[in-house]
Amino acid sequence: MYTIQANPSGTRSIEVSEAHLSTIEKYGLFRHLFNSNGIVDESVLDKLRLNIRSLIASQEQESKELLDLCIDVIYHDNMKAFGLQQLFKLYRQLHEEQEAGEPQEAR
Repeated sequence: MYTIQANPSGTRSIEVSEAHLSTIEKYGLFRHLFNSNGIVDESVLDKLRLNIRSLIASQEQESKELLDLCIDVIYHDNMKAFGLQQLFKLYRQLHEEQEAGEPQEAR
């Protein structure tokens, strides 16, 4: 379980699990989400929320993992643009660590 900071002062936080991060990876939720300027604002968070809603609506079977991600992280009361930026940093950091560790394991 990881904790991300949800506001600049550090008074609010959100718990993120490995399952949440794997759901982000599985559905490619961060792919093509951010503009070329790299600025994360409320419109980027709204775009992510709409993308997830669309995914849930288009699936024929219930997607518990997407619903869990929504309830626990994306639609969390404390989730704002700053929190999304911290979530992306955590995701990218863990993804880079995973990629760096894979070639060593293959040897």
